[in-house]
Amino acid sequence: MAVPELSDDEIAAMSEDERRALIQRLHTPRLRLPRPEVVNLIRRARLALMVGGCLALIPWMVYLGLTLPDDYQARNWSAAWIGFDIALVLMMATCAYLGWRRRVVLILPAFGTGMLLLVDAWFDIITAEPDDIWTSIGTAVLGEIPLALLQISGSIMMLRYLIMAHPLKDPVVSPLRARLPF
Repeated sequence: MAVPELSDDEIAAMSEDERRALIQRLHTPRLRLPRPEVVNLIRRARLALMVGGCLALIPWMVYLGLTLPDDYQARNWSAAWIGFDIALVLMMATCAYLGWRRRVVLILPAFGTGMLLLVDAWFDIITAEPDDIWTSIGTAVLGEIPLALLQISGSIMMLRYLIMAHPLKDPVVSPLRARLPF
C-alpha cells in the first residue's frame, strides 16, 4: 500500500492541532505500555498510600510533639551520621557521573541529592550544641542550602526541557502541568 507523501508546504499549512494529531498517529512507542486498567489500579494504590500516609502522620506528629523528651541520648550516633554522609556522597557521585555522561536519568539523583542536602542542613542545625550552632548555620547557608537549590532547580529545569521538547506537548499547557501519557 502506497503511503501518500506530504509536502513541506502542506505540513506548514496545518494547524498546531493537526500537526500534533499527525505526530501522534505516526508515533509508535518503542515500549509496550501496560494496559490502562493496570495503570489505573497502580495509580490509585499509590495515591491511596500517599494520602493515607499523610493522614496517618498528622496525629503521629502531634503525639510525638507531646510525648518526646527535649533531650535524648542516641545510640549509634556516629554510624547514623556517617551512613547518611555515605548516602550523600554516593548520590553526589551519581550526579557527577550521569552529568558527565549527559544522561537524562540525572534528574532523579539530582533532585534526591538536593533533598538530602536540605535534610542534612536541617539536622545539623537542629542537633547542634550551643557552641556549634553558628558553624552549623554557616555551613547550611553558605554550602548545603545553595547546593541543594542548585540541584533541585537544575533537575526541574531538565524535566521542563524534556517536556517542552516532546513532540506531543500541548503548547497551551505549562510544562509543569503536563499530564502523564498513561
